[in-house]
Amino acid sequence: MKPSKYSFDSRTMRYLKAGFNVLGFLGGVLRVLLVSLTLFIILYFILATFLSTDTEKRLRREIKAYEQLYPGLAPREDILRKSIAALETKDNGIYRTVFHNEAPMVDPIGTMSIFFQADTVPESRIVTYTAEKTDRLLRQAGRVEDAFGRIYASLSAKKGIIPPMSIPVGDISYPQIGATVGARLNPILGAEVRHNGLDFIVPRGSEVYASADGVVEKAKEARKGDGNTVVLSHRGGYQTRYCHLSEIKVKEGQKIRKGQLIALSGMSGDAFAPHLHYEVLLDGRPLNPVNCIFASVSPVEYSNMLYMSIYTKESMD
Repeated sequence: MKPSKYSFDSRTMRYLKAGFNVLGFLGGVLRVLLVSLTLFIILYFILATFLSTDTEKRLRREIKAYEQLYPGLAPREDILRKSIAALETKDNGIYRTVFHNEAPMVDPIGTMSIFFQADTVPESRIVTYTAEKTDRLLRQAGRVEDAFGRIYASLSAKKGIIPPMSIPVGDISYPQIGATVGARLNPILGAEVRHNGLDFIVPRGSEVYASADGVVEKAKEARKGDGNTVVLSHRGGYQTRYCHLSEIKVKEGQKIRKGQLIALSGMSGDAFAPHLHYEVLLDGRPLNPVNCIFASVSPVEYSNMLYMSIYTKESMD
């Protein structure tokens, strides 16, 4: 039998049987909850302050490391910016030394950046620029037209036998086009001499491909002059010469298909820098290789290549 609870009534000075006190019960529960919550908060604070997980320790180490590194980032960024500017100046200086011209900007015949700030450009300058640009484009168009005329004349004379039309190196763009046929400053001799080919400025070891079907007429290694050289004979009396090679991949008398790997580029012989010197000949007479590569690139890229080949005043050999 459950014992009964009594309470003392001070007014009547008697003990009375106690009933269930809802408010007292709720107050007791609330006090227990408050005490438990207070103890939990104190315990969590102690654990969080003196005990850490592996992730928290790693994050604290990283934060300290970043705090130490951050003050030095701004000076290093300034040094890096100045270094990049110095490299650009050096690159322009090298280009002027090698080619005796300013380094080409993006798309030499297509840039219209002068008009991006047209509000601040005097009208007279815009007119002058437009006139000069038009004259250059007309001269360029005339050269292209002349080039096509010579190509068509050659095709007519050879009764449809076309010259080698493929570019002998892969992934080439117009900034990598050097001097073409004509009088060019020789960097070795320091004087103008006749240059009978087209220079492709490619890294040492770049793959060199046959520009047309043919037979290996010569595969010769040499330390002077044109260096390691491969000569291919093609239909119609055409020949192609590939000079300053680092490695020859074919043998004399071997039949070659268009696009077949025949050598690796280099700077053997009397070369100023790694490149491929490429020649196209007809019955022993040098042709301008620029006139034979238009079928391998887009019209815009070909126009830029033609521009660069004429713009470059110094050969690489």
